[in-house]
Order: sequence, then C-alpha cells, then structure tokens
Amino acid sequence: MRTARTVPVLALVTVGSLFLTPHSAVADRPAPTRERAAPDDRAARTPQSAAQRALAGHAPDLDRTVRGYPREQVLSPDPENPADKSLKLGLTPYHAIAPKLNALQRLGDRVSVEIAGRSAGGHRLYLVTVTAPESRHEARAQERMRDLIENAPTTAAKSPEIKKSYKTPVFVNNNIHGNEWEGTDASLRLIERLATADDRATRDLLARNRLYFNVTANPDGRIAGTRANASGFDLNRDFVTASQPETRAMRQILLDKQPAVMLDLHGYVNGTLIEPTTPPHGENYEYDLFLKNTYANALGMEAAVNGLGHTPQRDGVQPAQIPFRDQEEGWDDWPPIFTPQYAAFHGTVAAHTVEIPLRVNNTAYDTLPAEELRRRSAINVDVAGAALDATLDFARSQRTSLIADQIEVFRRGAAGAAQVPVSAETVPGVPGIGPEDVYTTTFPRAYVIPGATTAAARLVDHLIGNDIRVTRATHPFRLGGRTYPKGAYVVDLHQPKRGMANVLLADGRDISDKVSAMYDISGWSLGRLWGADVHPVTSGSLKGLPLRAVGEAAPVGRVAPRGDLRLRLTDPNEVAALNHLLRQGIPVRQAADGTALVPGSARAQAAQAARRYDVVLDTARLGGGTALRPVRVAAAVTAGELFALREMNFDVVPVSTAVLNAGFDWSSVDVLFVSAGLDHAGLTPAARTALDAFLAGHGLVGRGTVGAALNTAAGLPAATPVQGNPNANGVVRLVSSGGVPDHGFVYAPVWFTDLGPGMRVEQSYATGNPLLSGHWRPDEDGSGGPAAAAGRAAVVSGERAVLFGTEPLFRDHPKGEFAQVGRALFTMAHAHSG
Repeated sequence: MRTARTVPVLALVTVGSLFLTPHSAVADRPAPTRERAAPDDRAARTPQSAAQRALAGHAPDLDRTVRGYPREQVLSPDPENPADKSLKLGLTPYHAIAPKLNALQRLGDRVSVEIAGRSAGGHRLYLVTVTAPESRHEARAQERMRDLIENAPTTAAKSPEIKKSYKTPVFVNNNIHGNEWEGTDASLRLIERLATADDRATRDLLARNRLYFNVTANPDGRIAGTRANASGFDLNRDFVTASQPETRAMRQILLDKQPAVMLDLHGYVNGTLIEPTTPPHGENYEYDLFLKNTYANALGMEAAVNGLGHTPQRDGVQPAQIPFRDQEEGWDDWPPIFTPQYAAFHGTVAAHTVEIPLRVNNTAYDTLPAEELRRRSAINVDVAGAALDATLDFARSQRTSLIADQIEVFRRGAAGAAQVPVSAETVPGVPGIGPEDVYTTTFPRAYVIPGATTAAARLVDHLIGNDIRVTRATHPFRLGGRTYPKGAYVVDLHQPKRGMANVLLADGRDISDKVSAMYDISGWSLGRLWGADVHPVTSGSLKGLPLRAVGEAAPVGRVAPRGDLRLRLTDPNEVAALNHLLRQGIPVRQAADGTALVPGSARAQAAQAARRYDVVLDTARLGGGTALRPVRVAAAVTAGELFALREMNFDVVPVSTAVLNAGFDWSSVDVLFVSAGLDHAGLTPAARTALDAFLAGHGLVGRGTVGAALNTAAGLPAATPVQGNPNANGVVRLVSSGGVPDHGFVYAPVWFTDLGPGMRVEQSYATGNPLLSGHWRPDEDGSGGPAAAAGRAAVVSGERAVLFGTEPLFRDHPKGEFAQVGRALFTMAHAHSG
C-alpha cells in the first residue's frame, strides 16, 4: 500500500473499475481499447487509399537545414468542411488551422510553422515552434549542443555553454485521439498569447526554451470525430510498430527536437488525470530521473487545474488526480506504445498523459445539447491551458536540472551504468514509493542479428528509425562464446538510447503476479515476433571487433542467375512479392512444401519484385506444383488486420454483417477471412444462404471466437473454441511441426478442443507456462489461464478452414507471423476453386 493517501482506495479488480481520489470524489477512467470480438459495426472498412499512404514510406523529415528562427511559411488553405465534428463543440475545425497559423506567424517574430508530415488521410501535420528569434549562427549552436547532450553526455555535463545557453526543448502533443479535441484549441490559444506577450516572464521563457506544438496529431480523427486515424489505428498504441505516418512524424519530432519535457493532451477523465502512473513501471527507463521530474510537474499542474475554481456542484468537475499517488494499479506505464512512455527513451525526463475532465465524445457527442457540449469543451480548454501554463513554469524554473537529468539518461546508457532503483532516498520529495514501484532490468552487453534475411533487414531499419545505433561486421567474429558471420548486425547496448534498444529487442517479463490488471499490452518483443534471428549477448567485449556503423540495412533482394526460381513464403514481404507477380500474370505454382515456384522465363519480373520487396528468389529444385492465381479476400476483421493484409499486397474487400445484409457479390472474391463484425445469426435469410453457398465451395480463415463461431454456424468441420482470460495478452511459446515461428502474440487468447473429422493441429501452446512475457492470469473461477491453454491447439486447419487462436496480425505488429495468414489464405482460396 502507498503511504501518501488521505483516504482509502478501492482495489482494482477488473479493468474499468472506479477509483476513489484523495478528495473523496469518484473519478472515472476509460476502459482499455481492446481488439477482440467486436459488434457488427466494428468490422474495419478503412479505404485502400489510407493504407497506400501509410505504406508508402516514412514521414518526410522535418527541415534539418540549420536556419534561424522564425521560419515562416504561408500555408495554403484547406477547403471548408461543414461536416468537421469540431464545429459542434465550438472548437477549431481542421480547415481553420492553416489560416490561424498564417495569422499567428504575422503577429511577430516568435512563431514558426513546419509541415511534419501527412496523415493516413492525406492531411498536413503542423509543427509550430515558439521561441525568441535566433540567427543562423545561434541556431547552429543550439543544434551542436543538442547533439553533444545525446552523443557526448559526459562532455555535455561539464559544458558551461550548455548550462548558460542551451534552450530547453518542450513538446506538446495534441489530439492524438481524434475525438479528444481540446488540447489543440488550448495550444492555439497559448501560441497566440506567447506570440505577442511582452512581460518579463514570457521574454525569459522564450529566451531559454524552444516550445514545440504538434497542433493536431490526428487530423483524420479530428475531422471525423473518431479516436482512430483514417487507417483505423489508435495512434497512441503504435509507437513500437510505427506503422502509421502520423506515428512516424511524432517519432521524428522526438528524435530531432529531443524534448526534456512533454505533454500529451487527452480526454476524458473526471477529475483531470495527470501522470505519473501506477505500477508496473517500464523496466528499461531511468525511472528515478523520470519519476522525480514527472511527479514534480504533476503537482504544479494539479495546483493550476484545481486553481481554476471549478467545482463538482457548479461545473461537474472533480479535483485533479495523480495516479502514482492516488490509485493502486490499472494505469501503468509498462509498454512504450504511449507517447509519453515512448518519449522517455529519447531523453524526455518529465512526460505526461493529461486527461481533461468533461466528456464530449462518443455517446455524449450524440445525445447532449450543443450548448452543454460547448460548455464542457470550454472548461476542458481552460483545464488543458492550465496544465500547459504550469508546465511552462516548471520548464522555466527547473531548466538547469532538467537538462542535467536528460544528460544523465544518455550518460548512463553510453557508459553501461547500472540503473538506480527508486526509493525515498533516490527520489526525494515523491511520497509513497514502495517495493511495488521498483522495476529495473539487466541489460545484455549487445544483441547480434546474424542473418542476411528480409526479416533481419526490416528489423535493422526499424531500429535505426528509432535512433538506435547499429553496426555491421566486415569479417566473421566471435562474441560471447559464439562465432558470427560477416554481415551480422551488432547492437551495442553501451549507447545513449540503450533503453530504446532493449525495450524493443528483449523478451520482456511475465508480470502476471505483479498486478491484477493492465491498461493495455504487456508484451511486444521484436526479437521474438518480427521474424529475425536475434541473439542477446550477456558477456564479452566489443573492443577490436570488425564492426562499422550503418545508416540502413544492406539490401538482401536477389534472384538466382539461372533456372526456375523458388520464393519461400515465410515473410510478409515474400507474400507481397508473390501477389505482385500474380497480378502481373506470371504463371506461379505452389510446391508441395508450400513455397512458390516462379519460371525462369519471368526472371526480369522476379528481379524487379526482389528489389521492390527485398526478398530472395533462389534456385528451384522442386518440380510439379499447383497453379496459383491472384487471390481476392473478403475480410471481416479489425483495422490492424486489414492493414496487415494490405501490407502483404492482398486485394481485400472489407465486409461485415451489415455489408452482407445489404447484398454482396460473392463471385467477386476467392476466400473469406473473419475475426470481427460478422455474426451468422445476424444475417438475413438471403444473406445467410449466400454466405453458406460461398463457403460450400470456398475456404474460411478465422481468428478468435468470432471466426470459430462462423466456422461452426456454417457447418464446417468442428473445432470448439475456448476463450481464455479476455484481459490476457503477451508473447507466448508455441510448438509446431516446423516452418512457422515458435513464438506468437495473444490478446484474449483462444485454444481449440473437440476437433472434428479432418481437422488437424498446426500449432499448440507450449506445455508448462506458455507465456513468455506479458500478463495472463486465470479467470476468477480458476479457468482461462496459461495452465489451461498449455499443450492445447492454438492453430488448427482442415480441408475447408484454418482457425487461429493467436493474434498473428495484431495491430500490424507481429511481422514474423503474417506469412502464416498469407499461406492460409492462398491454401483456402485454391483448395476449393472450381
């Protein structure tokens, strides 16, 4: 129990429980957004164009030319959109932002605007910088000091120039959830005030700080009134994967600007929720430095928010709450998928999610009078503004210690220094620190990624994209008692952002016994889930090894110089390349071992596909095979699954119960994939008859209980799904007959029993405890836990169906599992084609 409470606290039993604040007021918190069996209207129907924009590549870099400030530009206007959901709330619609920023730039010499990228829906992402004017020489000096802080922290710690002249970077991220609007308006109001204010405090603030505002991180959702972007993604769950252009733009801001302080403005929790969080705390952080600063700023924001004078009786506004102090568990900072937690790995030592109080989205938006919604929004803008003002005061008053602590984060990483466990002694001034708050890890000496494979190249480029230093061997070498080949990649964990490297590559931890519930995912290992061979090395010296730094992975795409060609279908890029070749009319066959056989006569097209998708087509030694043809998939799936299918270059037609009931041409598709939003019992008689007729001659790929239920309802060979704890998630050990990954991801895990005739087990959960990392407890009655799943079927198949109990496409993340789904779709599409 924490000792700083003034009243008892309700223990969290299930996610979404209420908490009692120190002010004896019940405060709500949003339940986690879980990707599980969804109601009919939740099947993803996002447009192909959004996926194409997201898959086109990384967001454009911010302007890296060293120029002075201001950096003004005239923004072209967007067409006026009367359907913008912001208008009903009396807030700034997206189409009004560009004219507003043009006007703010004209107010003086403090406001600059850059285009940080474009959203999945094609909208501009605006980054506003507010600071005192800088000459080119002064700006160059700031960049040099910023670079010194990260890359030579020991030198930076002794630099009198940094102590005297470095401007503290402060980053404000707004509207990452599109239907949590008010942070944008509070930031625009603050920018306008700072543009012209002539008081001493403002002049001092801007002389010693650079303030960066991501005006709206999710313009697609702001316009549409949705939490997600145009691809259907919750951007505040995407930082480990960085699948979306908005996420990559935010990542680039963090890399280029290196903020010491940041706010991520959200809604809606009444009273206003201000992080730091409850346990468990991310074990790869320098958490002593993070907690010290984040808690101190939280106190200032709490005072500012409460100082507005809103009351429960008059305004419906409860006093602010700080989870670390006021709650037991359930609002954790364990996964780096949230903006503040991700920012901590790039040197941010005070980072907060701030949840403003009064709900105006979802049901409230649709049912409350416009007058009431505008009253609430106005209060929310004031609350967000108070949090912003307090944060700027904190940045100004604590400038020296904030920069010193950021330097120390990087110094510890570069030196391979031990983490400092939090305690009353190491983090003085933060009440209630207990053993439940202590999370540290043992960093390996390095990671080695030995293979010159498509998966290895993808992983290396992702690491570099996250500002992790990677080297490559120019000759074979020996490390940690093992010999590695020329071309192997080495990630030295003695580097400034070691926490970032380790949080991505490490297995993670089984934290099921630590807390009763988690807010979101608890395991995510790229080392286990992205398909590359990754070796942690716990001992040995890297000194003298034949390693050179790389800025990108070496390409691996090639074709054999003669003969027919073989494309292994073990990677999503290989599946994408196969789909590309089939669309070109190349006569591809499938061999008995599942690989794709490409005729040597198509070597030129194969070479083009190898370069485009960075895949290898080696010499085929297998004859015969079954002719393949392009596959069109009807998919009732989640947004992440739909995106992953398109990443594999499948032609996908989104469907749902409603789509089928409206009349659907089954002759236009070859196979059905179902995981969400399609209920057999909810179909009209005509729609049900048409679906059953399709499945009588075509195959089904299903995931989870929804896919298994459709399998049963359609009269296909039985496989009884057993639902594990719906709050469980993480990386699991799997056993298979070979050719597929030995680890997978689960979210509300499912296994299968009572298999019907012809159904066989393709993968099983490992015996013992199959959970490698994450959170998976039994249900209250003792069922549904990992022991119940151990040894059970995780993936099953038959002549007419393949069913997954794992989450092989979850949020576009577990890349190493994608090809399993791709092969299943090809198998089911061709097994029953006429």
